[in-house]
Amino acid sequence: MTEIPQITLNDGSSIPAIGFGTYPLVGDEGFDAITSAIGAGYRLLDSAVNYENEGTVGAAIAASGVERADITVQTKLPGRHHETEAAVRSGWESRYRLGVEQIDVLLIHWPNPITGKYREAWRGLVELQRQGVVGTIGVSNFTEQHLRDIIDETGVVPAINQIELHPRFPQEELLAVHRELGIRTEAWSPLGKRKPAYEEAPIADAAAAHGVSPAQVILRWHFQRGVIPLPKSATPERQAANLDIFGFELTEPEVAAVTALGRADGRLFDGDPNRHEEH
Repeated sequence: MTEIPQITLNDGSSIPAIGFGTYPLVGDEGFDAITSAIGAGYRLLDSAVNYENEGTVGAAIAASGVERADITVQTKLPGRHHETEAAVRSGWESRYRLGVEQIDVLLIHWPNPITGKYREAWRGLVELQRQGVVGTIGVSNFTEQHLRDIIDETGVVPAINQIELHPRFPQEELLAVHRELGIRTEAWSPLGKRKPAYEEAPIADAAAAHGVSPAQVILRWHFQRGVIPLPKSATPERQAANLDIFGFELTEPEVAAVTALGRADGRLFDGDPNRHEEH
């Protein structure tokens, strides 16, 4: 089984350097896919209230036979629960649905800046951490301004910001902000989902040079940039291959060439955090 490096967070805890995205894995098929992922060696599982699969994730963890302390379970607060008291209630409910004594990581799913209650939501997560319901708190899809707003409001720096990040949208500016603030970056849709850049020369050439797949090149590119990718696959063979990225190393020019594939319109959908509202 692949040994996965651990990444230290700003709160002193650590999480695996690669995780497993669980959207949209639900029901029996979802349970089987998540159980397979745990069997392949994944120890960071990413869920969300709005994925409607916290129960499935919790059941797979319970059935896995893996020590609870060895699995990092992560979920996300939905936009409809951004009021502080609602956020606290939502965190408790996520804990119960997951069937765990403590949620390892809880993130705000989207800032919803038009509604404008993300500061309240962050205070709720700070309270959940104080109560011991949650170990690590962070955010998802926050811009630099959103991050600075909640830090200025509470003095608490998120441990994680999970963002859209893939070769066509490499997020160099936000990565620099994260490094400045001491925030770790997670990548959703790290392979580019329906628009993977597998045939682009920098990726295809690196795959040939290292004897690996284009997907493995992209996931290794994330790792070498200090990003924690969260690939999703229901196929056992692909799950295992996506984990197998620690036996080779891209050169600096190869990493730079993949990053250079980025483009201004590289988002997968109209998910600009300054406009997108998720409830």
